[in-house]
Amino acid sequence: MAWRLACVFAMALVIAGCSLGGDDEPAGEPAGSRVVQPGAPGEEPRVLTPEDLDDLETPTHTDADVRFMQGMILHHEQALVMTALVPERAAREDLPLFARRLEISQEDEIAQMMRWLEARGEDASNHAEHDHSSHLPGMLTVAELAELEAGSGRRFDRLFLRSMIRHHEGALFMVEQLQEEGGGQEPEISVFTNHVFADQSIEISRMRELLTEID
Repeated sequence: MAWRLACVFAMALVIAGCSLGGDDEPAGEPAGSRVVQPGAPGEEPRVLTPEDLDDLETPTHTDADVRFMQGMILHHEQALVMTALVPERAAREDLPLFARRLEISQEDEIAQMMRWLEARGEDASNHAEHDHSSHLPGMLTVAELAELEAGSGRRFDRLFLRSMIRHHEGALFMVEQLQEEGGGQEPEISVFTNHVFADQSIEISRMRELLTEID
């Protein structure tokens, strides 16, 4: 998975026209004019020629990309429902600050996803037609949300962290699933999915640390 994400990101940079240059460029070649494409595992990277660049086509978004963005908006919205419960229920003094950081990240990414959909003439609102207990990986059911809302103190802290870890793991699975469906190759969504995968992986690690301290 990590290799696929790295390759997609690298290709996005190549297609976007980014170049890598150094002091050891051949004489007569303008600095920064070389474009390097990473090789497969065990293979050397290669410098793309102008002819290679002419043959490259910028990937466009796919139906899988659209479904991913619409679903991830819904996924993020449930995370905001969960974080909103923290200030009045948490026992740990540091949990409200952590939850607020999650909120800021999720709100910003929702705005990015809506702009991405709107810029491509795709529906940025039909995600609201789905129920929060839908098929999306990691989503809490209505009953599970009610249980979280009813909690308080250390019991709430444990339940929140376990639920949000599961929720984040669902988001990572959605990114992996998108790659398996052949999506996520358009440059902007490639950068976005890499960002989601990296950030939520870090947050999962932090939540596991907090959960260990509580238990």
